[in-house]
Amino acid sequence: MSRQFANTAACSLIDEEILKKAVFEQTLHDQAKSIAKTEGIHFDEVLKIRLEYKHIVKIDHLWDFTSLTRLDLNNNIIERMEGLDSLMNLTWLNLSFNRIEKMEGLESLQRLELLNLSNNRISVIENMDGLEKLSHFFIANNLLEQLDNVLYLRKFKNLFTLNLFGNPVSKENYTFFIAAYFPNLTCLDYRLLNEKTKNEAAVKYHYIIEEMRHNELQKQQADDAEQSRKAELQSHTDAFVEFLNGAHLFNSMFNDDPEAETIQSVTGVDHLVRTYPLFLHQMVELCMKLFEIGLAEHKRRQTEVNSFFSGQTRAVTDHQQKASQILAKFEQQHQEVSWEEDNDIYNKNIREIADATLKKVATESPEDDMPEEVKMLFSDKDSVMDALVTGHDNHLLKINDRETQLVARVSAWKVSLIKEVGNWNYLNAGNPIYIFYKDDKPLLHLSQS
Repeated sequence: MSRQFANTAACSLIDEEILKKAVFEQTLHDQAKSIAKTEGIHFDEVLKIRLEYKHIVKIDHLWDFTSLTRLDLNNNIIERMEGLDSLMNLTWLNLSFNRIEKMEGLESLQRLELLNLSNNRISVIENMDGLEKLSHFFIANNLLEQLDNVLYLRKFKNLFTLNLFGNPVSKENYTFFIAAYFPNLTCLDYRLLNEKTKNEAAVKYHYIIEEMRHNELQKQQADDAEQSRKAELQSHTDAFVEFLNGAHLFNSMFNDDPEAETIQSVTGVDHLVRTYPLFLHQMVELCMKLFEIGLAEHKRRQTEVNSFFSGQTRAVTDHQQKASQILAKFEQQHQEVSWEEDNDIYNKNIREIADATLKKVATESPEDDMPEEVKMLFSDKDSVMDALVTGHDNHLLKINDRETQLVARVSAWKVSLIKEVGNWNYLNAGNPIYIFYKDDKPLLHLSQS
């Protein structure tokens, strides 16, 4: 009956007038109503509101209800789940008896415990990952067809009441299937799941459940490993030395060299190429040295910063000096690391080989086994020199870009730190009080008295 009424009634939108009327009628006692008439209604203080049977077509104008814990929008003609972003304290949401086809817009509702979407047009359970506190979920009389899709709900460890009645997914083995895959569930379709049903279901689906648990464990381990990898990379990034613990910089120097393959086929270059492993080893050693210095210095910086902001009573100037000393030492150690020297030696050697090859080609006595593309390249001295210069410049550019990036980020960190620890105001001339700020908020007060 309610659905038929919603289909024939005129549509309406949520506006301030509807909201004020609902709050005034539902949540305020007599004295509060008198005050509200005089001073107005404060939406940010409202905890519950019911907006059912109002022919609403769209969820809107709820951004001021930041304290709301319960919202009833059932028995309307709403088609989309939207406009809920500001309701971060919501624990109860009833959207049953509407026209919703897709589950969405739930990202901000991390405190939600009850969600009622029964009697809609939903065919897939999805987009609920953030609802970790969900304990009651009602999605009866929708269009769910796949039992495998229901297994999406296994991630909600607090779920103990579930209603799937009236969906195509409901069938003869439905109760045993749900009882087996959701051992913590106590109520299904408004009926208690007794121990006998749970035990029979556990026996019937024993092997399948064990395999699923094994797969879930493997996936969890893989996810944990990926999170660990990301955390490690983030720690390297925070220390400004990401991808310096290996051959990444060396490989990037040669990957973008357009003439590298052609030049490497020149007689004599093969001997030089055989020195690549040594060159690579030396480069990686230098990178690892800088990498370890960066991590150590980052740890020391973090210790200094954390000790300051935890309330220790060291003076501002001491913190500035120590931070400067740490950065100065770091920069000095970094300047001692030279990547360019080995690259210059490599460039000098390959130039000598190129000069010799140019002479052979010029005197029309190149080796018979020299590839034609090499002969063509070395028939023009300018082209050869341009290729060598381009390759050398590309190598230096890679090194310089990485060095510039590192130094710039260190400098930016230094400026940010000094700004945080040195941003004080004199509140009075007779007895200056220093106020230290972090993220534009007062953090520590020091007085000279």
